[in-house]
Amino acid sequence: MYLEPLPDQRIPAAPPREAESVWDYPRPPAVRPDDRRIRVKCATEVLADTQRALRVLETSHPPVFYVPRGDVRTELLRPAAGNRTWCEWKGMAQYWDIVVGDEVRTRAAWSYQHPEPAYTSLTGFLAFYPSRVDRCTVDGEEVGAQEGDVYGGWITSEVRGPFKGGPGTLLW
Repeated sequence: MYLEPLPDQRIPAAPPREAESVWDYPRPPAVRPDDRRIRVKCATEVLADTQRALRVLETSHPPVFYVPRGDVRTELLRPAAGNRTWCEWKGMAQYWDIVVGDEVRTRAAWSYQHPEPAYTSLTGFLAFYPSRVDRCTVDGEEVGAQEGDVYGGWITSEVRGPFKGGPGTLLW
């Protein structure tokens, strides 16, 4: 017989995920689907909310979560001014500003409009720098930002470093 929990009984949380060392991640990077709830909040607005993310895993970097455009409030985005960047694996990145009312978060998101063939699964997805928005969560856990803001990695309790990105780590 199935019994509903009594009001004062807590339903246990999902078991914690096994810790991952970023030094076990592959090179070139791997793209993996992730069905956890990913949320991005910026300037009082929920900008992204999905359970259909892609997680990019690359040696020495915390994962980057990519959210499908259909789960992003794209009306709050505008193409960012300035240079695009080139990733040796994924190709040319386009950057996006987040605009909420009078507040602008410059180059706070990026995407690969025409990624290299091995990364076409990223087409139509956006990634966000945790340091340039107010809050990013993975299944309710608040994300820490990868130091240096070059790679945009999301640090959660499951990820172990040391992480590339901070001062003095460029040539690791």
